[in-house]
Amino acid sequence: MDITRYFAKDLLKGKTVFVTGGGSGINLGIAKNFAAVGANVAICGRTRERLDVAGKELEAIGAKVFTKVADVRQPPAIQAAIDETKDALGPIDVLVCGAAGNFLCRAEDMSPNGFKTVVDIDLMGSFHASRAAFAQLEQTRGTILFVSAGMAYMPYAFQVHVGAAKAGIESMMKNLALEWGHYGIRSCSIVPGPIEGTEGMKRLADSRELKDRLDRIPMQRMGTVDEIGFAAVFLASPMAAYITGAQLVIDGGSGLSGSAFFNIGAEKMLRA
Repeated sequence: MDITRYFAKDLLKGKTVFVTGGGSGINLGIAKNFAAVGANVAICGRTRERLDVAGKELEAIGAKVFTKVADVRQPPAIQAAIDETKDALGPIDVLVCGAAGNFLCRAEDMSPNGFKTVVDIDLMGSFHASRAAFAQLEQTRGTILFVSAGMAYMPYAFQVHVGAAKAGIESMMKNLALEWGHYGIRSCSIVPGPIEGTEGMKRLADSRELKDRLDRIPMQRMGTVDEIGFAAVFLASPMAAYITGAQLVIDGGSGLSGSAFFNIGAEKMLRA
């Protein structure tokens, strides 16, 4: 879907958006939608090759782009990326904390290091980016968007590490909304449900049983990456100027019927 059918092409012209983990997947999709409405876009990630490909895709949309290899687990690296973004594109107006790690593992088999790795990337990485961007966000009276997950508020099988990390993100999002509101900084989270074309859904969605599992989603389909991007643009736009501390669930209602959609596929993957 083309976001410019619904939002003006210059909606965020001259604004700077920084996306962690922006080299692929949902995060790149979010970055592309910001680019389509006129924003300058910076992305960081751990793989130079992936960032180069993503950067070219963003430039093709018409955005001014800055890319930087940085691991959100390393505060000096993410600070450098954010500081250099200001030099390249101007102060950050929107920070999207999307960098995340995930794998399936039974709780009894989870190593301390495996648990810590996901918490370090998802939760600590989001804090590192938020703290590093604070001065610029204060200057622009900007917005922080956290990419969360249903594991934050509902138990999913083999996701004890992700659930803990994402629940922490939701709490942090609300705390920052409370503490930083007087600086003009807004803080919200986006909670994607099953999104087609993503690596996770490719692995979980066995085509032989996909229809039965889609029937458990009230909207009877998976979402699209662009639908997540649309929500991000809305939350960062002037239309959402009085929205902060909000969790926006974009899952077609799948959370209303529980986590069985995920659990069935996850169990089969572990058995395989």
